[in-house]
Amino acid sequence: MRTTVISLAVTVLATAALAQAPDAVKTYSSAADVTALRAKAKTDRKGDEPLVVERILQLPPYNANLEYRAKVGPASIHEKEAEFFYVIDGSATMVTGGKLQNEKRTNAENLTGTGIEGGTPRNVGKGDFIVVPENTPHWFSSINGSITMMSLHAPRSSGGTH
Repeated sequence: MRTTVISLAVTVLATAALAQAPDAVKTYSSAADVTALRAKAKTDRKGDEPLVVERILQLPPYNANLEYRAKVGPASIHEKEAEFFYVIDGSATMVTGGKLQNEKRTNAENLTGTGIEGGTPRNVGKGDFIVVPENTPHWFSSINGSITMMSLHAPRSSGGTH
């Protein structure tokens, strides 16, 4: 009986904590949700904006986002996290590796540039899955109309094994 009461109390407290922070955890999105996010991204795009990001799922420290790209934007390096891309629709040329051109620090863990010198170009399209390791320059150097992707940033592990 005591175990049941304790379990119930823990469940109630956890539920209350999640209710106070509704955006902290979201572990499911249907195909219809993702389709609606894509439509929202297209509507939310302002002017010539190269990228619109909409949150699909969140389980801190991980975020799965929908990225809608209709124009070439800056190149990037994420110094402390890998980035995974799954192409939902459209196609583009993605360059990985090489050196950022006109490099600028955007925050403590990320760099941007106007492009990449060198690197490996790769045509990517619907159904492709790409992993960009941390500290790797990456850039969508051309967009064929538009491309919609799911992206997941995976922070460097603080140790331990799975």
